[in-house]
Amino acid sequence: MTRVWNFAAGPAALPAEVLQQAAEEMLDWRGAGVGVMEMSHRSKEFVSIAEQAEADLRELMAIPANYRVLFMQGGAIAENAIIPMNLMGEEKRADYVVTGSWSVKSQKEARKYGEVNIAATSEASGYTTVPPMSEWKLSARPSYLFTCTNETIGGVEYPFEPDLARIGRAEVPVVADVSSHILSRPFDVTKYGLLFGGAQKNIGPAGLTIVIVRDDLLGRAAPFCPTAFDYRTVADNGSMYNTPPTYAIYIAGLVFQWLKRKGGVAGIEAQNIAKAELLYGFLDDCPFYENRIDPACRSRMNVPFFLKDESLNDRFLAGAKDAGLVQLKGHKSVGGMRASIYNAMPLEGVQALVDYMRDFALRHG
Repeated sequence: MTRVWNFAAGPAALPAEVLQQAAEEMLDWRGAGVGVMEMSHRSKEFVSIAEQAEADLRELMAIPANYRVLFMQGGAIAENAIIPMNLMGEEKRADYVVTGSWSVKSQKEARKYGEVNIAATSEASGYTTVPPMSEWKLSARPSYLFTCTNETIGGVEYPFEPDLARIGRAEVPVVADVSSHILSRPFDVTKYGLLFGGAQKNIGPAGLTIVIVRDDLLGRAAPFCPTAFDYRTVADNGSMYNTPPTYAIYIAGLVFQWLKRKGGVAGIEAQNIAKAELLYGFLDDCPFYENRIDPACRSRMNVPFFLKDESLNDRFLAGAKDAGLVQLKGHKSVGGMRASIYNAMPLEGVQALVDYMRDFALRHG
């Protein structure tokens, strides 16, 4: 069997080296006599796996000691509720910057728990850009400011890191959904109160959600917050108040070690820049295709594009599949095509996509 080039937005491709190692350890993890899926989450073997995974993530992202790393469940969608339950506090007010489908969903969910102020939105542009911080209008005393720094569906990525000190509001914690570009580029964790993301794009299998939260934001959960979702409880119990997604944590740990071998976040960012430049460069030069995102805000991870003649969409997808290029259909809410080129996608895969797109345009243009 030949593996295809998988451009899925999530669950997404994993590094072949990681999959091979997991296969080798499936029945017997390093002499334990059982595989990781069969281990007690409180066994010394699994505790060592979880501790190493956290240590490697801290190293990769330069996470300061006053931040907790939580291994949770429910995905980023569940965090849309868990965050306001933990952080809205007595004020019951939060600010949201809305830049696409995911931040729209996030602010709608937060309204169940308190008042939401839209500090900025790019709706007028069709969510094709990120409003500059100079246009953000924060409320008087928000509990936090929410951002989605890479919109997986729309293909919009923040060209800057939110730094509220620049607009005189350093006291407001910034929350960021980084699901689809975590570990693809450096983040200054100290600029955020909380970062979170589902693992199924750049980290591992679906089922694991990573939350990186500053110590001073713990212990604020509303009385009605389920105990298993209270960040203080999760932190105090080392992410093992309930049984965590053990196998997903194990795979994430292997991915972290793979990233370290690749030169860490700086090393993988250089590869991601090269891949994005290759694909966007072709899209800009070929009139057969169109990318509608503000060039300053184009995502390196999720590249949406449209055929100028959309009656050819099905033919394009069928031909791509025959060429070993899969999961290129755009999200149903926006249509067109989308190539997700996460960390595990090598430059060779992007080149194969560009070669196919060029040939298709020559044959049908």
